[in-house]
Formats: sequence, structure tokens, C-alpha cells
Amino acid sequence: MATYHLDARLAQEIVARTMKIIDSNVNVMDARGRIIGSGDRERIGEMHEGALLALSQARIVDIDDAVAKHLHGVRPGINLPMRIDGEIVGVIGLTGEPESLRHYGELVCMTAEMMLEQARLLHMLAQDSRLREELVLNLIRSDTISPALAEWAQRLRIDLNQPRVVAVVEVDSGQLGVDSAMSELQQLQTLLTTPERDNLIAIVSLTEMVVLKPAFNAHGRFDAEDHRKRVALLQSRMKENGHLRMRIALGNFFTGPGSIARSYRTARTTMLVGKQRMPEQRSYFYQDLVLPVLLDSLRGGWQAGELSRPLAKLKAMDNNGLLRRTLIAWFSHNVQPSATAKALYIHRNTLEYRLNRISELTGLNLSNFDDRLLLYVALQLDDEA
Repeated sequence: MATYHLDARLAQEIVARTMKIIDSNVNVMDARGRIIGSGDRERIGEMHEGALLALSQARIVDIDDAVAKHLHGVRPGINLPMRIDGEIVGVIGLTGEPESLRHYGELVCMTAEMMLEQARLLHMLAQDSRLREELVLNLIRSDTISPALAEWAQRLRIDLNQPRVVAVVEVDSGQLGVDSAMSELQQLQTLLTTPERDNLIAIVSLTEMVVLKPAFNAHGRFDAEDHRKRVALLQSRMKENGHLRMRIALGNFFTGPGSIARSYRTARTTMLVGKQRMPEQRSYFYQDLVLPVLLDSLRGGWQAGELSRPLAKLKAMDNNGLLRRTLIAWFSHNVQPSATAKALYIHRNTLEYRLNRISELTGLNLSNFDDRLLLYVALQLDDEA
């Protein structure tokens, strides 16, 4: 049984290309002798006895007028087995006088075999790509590497010991149809893999792609700044090529079991927090958002409610947001009065008055480290921060 199955689409393509060159009807039969491609469409689906002879005897079979009379539905011609890796996968038949066909019949067969080989290689590449994508999806969901997953990676010649960091890419494809959105993602996938970068990529949805990037630089170290430059370069290439706008979030780098899954979770949360806090930006990095990313898992829990209570009191009495902005500036300048007052263009006495007012409304003592920390964490959890 042939390991490669010749399909009707490719068979008809072989017929179309061949009949542009030779003045003869062409039939293509599968490994069972059934016509699946023909210049005479009415013959598609019929069994071809000449092909059956070629298949059973594994040789070129000439059919002259005398032989044709003893075979059902067969016209004079020549039938040549088509092989891939020495295995017969089908038969190509040319209608006409065998003697006049033989001198170019083998050339036609060779051309058809080249088309089959090319199709097989493309099929194998597509299959390999799908298997690689499935492996990536399993890696970002698995906290441990199972023996089956390790064997899978080995078959694909992927080294699971290579340190990697995860990036999540979102494409603004909401205005496109499914086919156009997928086309955009595939073009982006090409940009991420050429020139060769050893990136492992999987399309998660019509708007999201995950990239497992080699983490170390040429000196064997994780260099966050180098990754920033690469992200900026990709954004620039995307802009030059006129692709849809996209966002990229780079997660944290981990080592050990489950490192890819942990990196993916940080990248995904970095994307969520980044879009919320800096919607005008198109790239986000875990190192810039460590605390809000780590605190994000508290959202919706009772802990977040307790942490947010003092800030909620402040916001209820701070109609124009002046005190809240003052608090943010104070923390941004490391609670240094002079630097904060200068940044807000106010006198230090005005700043002190506002901070005292914040203490009154929240019930927290801003001179106490724990109280400061509670208020700072509350701001990190605040959607308006």
C-alpha cells in the first residue's frame, strides 16, 4: 500500500499541465487503478484496466489496438507507473499510438513525479508546522514535561532544554473576515521565522499568536534590553510592510520545569495590564510592570476588595481626582516631598496639606510604612491608575 496518496486535485493539475505540452489525452489513476484526473472528465471515477496491469506488473504497459479490444474501456496508449521513493503511487496514461508516445512518455512521467514529490514535501512541511504548533500549545499549558511530550519534541528535532522566553502577540484583525485575519497572522508568522531565528510559534486564535523565543544572547545570558530592541525592530518591519497594527508583550524568563508555561502566563498578564494602563503603547515588558502583573491574580478576590477599601474612601470624596493624582505623583517620586512638589508645581506646604487630607479620608497614617504599602498596592490594583 502506498504511503503517499495521490489526490484528485493534484491529479487534475498534472493532467492540465501535461496536456498543454502534448497533443494527447492524459489520464491519471490512483494506486487502485481508478481514474481521478483526465482530459475527458466523463471518465473520472472509472477503473482503468491498463493502469491495473501497470500496477500489478510494476512496469510500463503499452496498449495497442489489438490489446485494447480485449480490455474494458481502454483505448490505445501507454501507461507509466509513477513512483515516489521507489514506491508506486499511481499511473499516468497517454492516449495514442504507443510507438509515437514512448519517446516522450517517460519525460511526461518524470515531470508528473516531480510534481508529486513537490506536493509531498509541501504536505510534510505543513504537517510538520502543525505538529510544531500543537507542541507549542502543549508547552504553554503544561507545568511539567511528560515523557510523551519529550518524545514528540525529539521527533520534531526541538531541544526542550534550550532556554526560552514567551512573547504574546495580538493583532487588530477584528475588522477582517476569518480568511483575511488568518492570512495576516500567517504573514506575521513568516516575519517571525525569517531569517531563521529558531522561534517556535503557534496561532492561538484569530487575534493572538504566541512566540517561544530563544532567551539567551550570543554570550549565553538573558538580556532584556536586547529583547526590547528585537521587539522594536519587528514593530518597525510590520509598519513598513503595511500589515495590521499589533501589540507585543514579553513575559518573564524562567528556568526549570514548567518554565515556558510560567513565562506564557506572565506574558499574557503583561499584555492585559499593559493595554489597561498604557493603551497608546504597542509593546509591553514584564520588567516594567512586575508589581501590577503579580497583583493581577488578586482581582475579583476578597483580598483585592480589602486592599482597595481605603482608596475607595479617598475616591468617594475626591471629586476632581486632585488628591489621587497627588498620591500617584508622591509614590512616583519615591515619597520625596521636594521632588513631588516640584513635579506638581505646588509649594511643599500645599503638598503636606494634601497628604494630611489623604490620611484623614483613608484612615491610614502615611508616615507608617505598612499603611503606605497598603495604599500603594491599592493604586496598583486600581483600574484608573
